Amino acid sequence: MGPGSAGGTGNVFLGHCNLRCVYCQNWQISQDFRAGAGREVQFEELAEMLLQLQAAGCHNVGFVSPTHFTPQVLRAVDIAAARGLHLPLVYNTNGYDSPDVLRELDGVFDIYLPDLRYSDDEAAREYSKAPDYVSHARSAVAEMYRQLGDGLVTDHRGLAVRGLIIRLLILPNGLAGLRSTLEWIRDTLSARVTLSVMSQYYPAHKAAGSGYPLLSRRIRPGEYAKVLEWLEYFGFENGWIQPLEEDAASYYRPDFSNPSLPFADARDFRAGPA
Repeated sequence: MGPGSAGGTGNVFLGHCNLRCVYCQNWQISQDFRAGAGREVQFEELAEMLLQLQAAGCHNVGFVSPTHFTPQVLRAVDIAAARGLHLPLVYNTNGYDSPDVLRELDGVFDIYLPDLRYSDDEAAREYSKAPDYVSHARSAVAEMYRQLGDGLVTDHRGLAVRGLIIRLLILPNGLAGLRSTLEWIRDTLSARVTLSVMSQYYPAHKAAGSGYPLLSRRIRPGEYAKVLEWLEYFGFENGWIQPLEEDAASYYRPDFSNPSLPFADARDFRAGPA
């Protein structure tokens, strides 16, 4: 495993979220309901946005936090496909999904990009207001795996066009329970599954205050190194590991009050695909 990119994505950020993470980096659009007021679009408008992203040269189209808008997304995709949309579609989700809904997406989405945020339900309840997160998320990811398997398909440019990528965010003080998560992935799915291991955590939103002391700092080098040890121990080899960078706290800090450039430091986007 090593650093890298899955390709240039034209992301469609959908308002709100079915989690309430106290450390959410995107809280301005995921938890501030006033921010979305008056920004609703019709199915045809969303379909046109997808076609515009394709015309702009995006390698794929990713729907960010689509769970609560699944019927609307499907209708827009249907309209856009009839008008020539052919890019790979990415379902970018926190993992708190229903397998029944995911079965309706079988054959529609080419790439699933779920989080497995926790391996402990109490942590999920306290920090994301997500009851029974572990069983729900693992069942959802198992359904994604049933649909797409453990092989990530890339094109001649090395860009992902089909497959499952499980995203793992390292939290301070072991709150993500990643050892248990990795063991579950290996034993229930496969050690060949593609992983995206992220070290970019910083105390955002409510975690930036004094109310959540276990989340009040960035991860430490020892915590990062331990996750690398577990990846090797459980035999994972496919995917990407985000380097532990000193400036990540500012680099990955979005500001959606500036919708034209929410990521002011956009070095990766200007540089193009890795």
